[in-house]
Amino acid sequence: MFDVEVIEDPAAAAAALDPVRARLLAALTEPASAAALAARLGLSRQKVHYHLRALETHGLVEPAGSRRWGGLTERLFTATAASYLVSPAALGEAGRSAVEPDRLSAAYQLAVAGRTVQEVAGLVRRAARAEQPLPTLTLDTEIAFGSARDRAAFTEELTALVAGLVSRYHDEAAPGARTHRLVVTAHPKPAAPAEELSP
Repeated sequence: MFDVEVIEDPAAAAAALDPVRARLLAALTEPASAAALAARLGLSRQKVHYHLRALETHGLVEPAGSRRWGGLTERLFTATAASYLVSPAALGEAGRSAVEPDRLSAAYQLAVAGRTVQEVAGLVRRAARAEQPLPTLTLDTEIAFGSARDRAAFTEELTALVAGLVSRYHDEAAPGARTHRLVVTAHPKPAAPAEELSP
């Protein structure tokens, strides 16, 4: 089972987004039979069988053996991943971003995040086929700014620091050089449902 699987096929995305099938995927982090899932989710066994077949057709669940139960042999299924993301590629042309680059634009941040999902998913598949590790780096932290002025100053300083590091280490003429994409984003941390985001 993968930690995260990125869905790029439109039909597979539609299957995963169906509310009943999404519940089944969430319940299948460990192998289970249709009968066990039906009892756990309050659905008929026939309905669970129908949805499991659809998920299996799209490669979102897979057989995980069988067991004897009450004189019957039950097939066990498991999800192919612990969680799923839908790539913009699943939307075809509608998933392609035409947003102009603007480091202070939320729309551009979303476009870059979508591109990251699509690119890294493809790289993960290629690395797995080649049985090679994929060199990645992820930094994730939180910072509470005392004021809008502090936030603006931090933005300018971080931009200058990153530009300096890039100019120091960027060497596309070096033998065997491999270009990496660096993305740094910042956005307000989502508030609790009862709260509102401050400007």
